Amino acid sequence: MNIAGTIDRPLTNDPQKQAPMKTSASEPTGSATPDFTTSGATGSRQNRTREMQLIPEALARAHMHDRLHEAEQERRAMRLVTARRMQRRAERASMRARSRPRRRTVG
Repeated sequence: MNIAGTIDRPLTNDPQKQAPMKTSASEPTGSATPDFTTSGATGSRQNRTREMQLIPEALARAHMHDRLHEAEQERRAMRLVTARRMQRRAERASMRARSRPRRRTVG
């Protein structure tokens, strides 16, 4: 009992083993609808699968880029805080040096 496959239930699910669609007799020759080719469909399907598999990797890469950027900003902020603290310390030392009475040296 050999039953030919239909559009809804093909003989095989492998797109490369399915017969290409033929144009009907009612369509004029050279119409706008080209013959169906499985290579383009399979290629795009494989491409999509590869892209889908690489999404977590791309997300991880973007996350690490963001974390590195945040860490660099944090380091800059800490350097700025340290520089301001040192500047205030230097200003206080300068004020103390100015306010002290000078000693005369005997010589």
